[in-house]
Amino acid sequence: MGERLKITDPEKLALLYERFRDVCLVEKEVWKEIFMPRDVSQGPVRTNMQERYEVEIDDPEIEATLEANILLGLNALGAAIHAYREHLTFYRNA
Repeated sequence: MGERLKITDPEKLALLYERFRDVCLVEKEVWKEIFMPRDVSQGPVRTNMQERYEVEIDDPEIEATLEANILLGLNALGAAIHAYREHLTFYRNA
């Protein structure tokens, strides 16, 4: 198994928080992995080529709060993710 890289870039994190929110809303539960299209610095982006990101939530109570906000919809879940973003860590396998 490869080395895990912690994602710290603010722009990438913003996209990952948004993707995490959307996946949780669609699946109606908190997901521990999400997929994003690969970053391509030049040329067209092939959306069928994706990278997997692991999501770690460092507090079970925070996870329960996020889970409860899923049923309240997009804005409530987005606000909860924003409020607790310091408890969410994203990793990509290198």
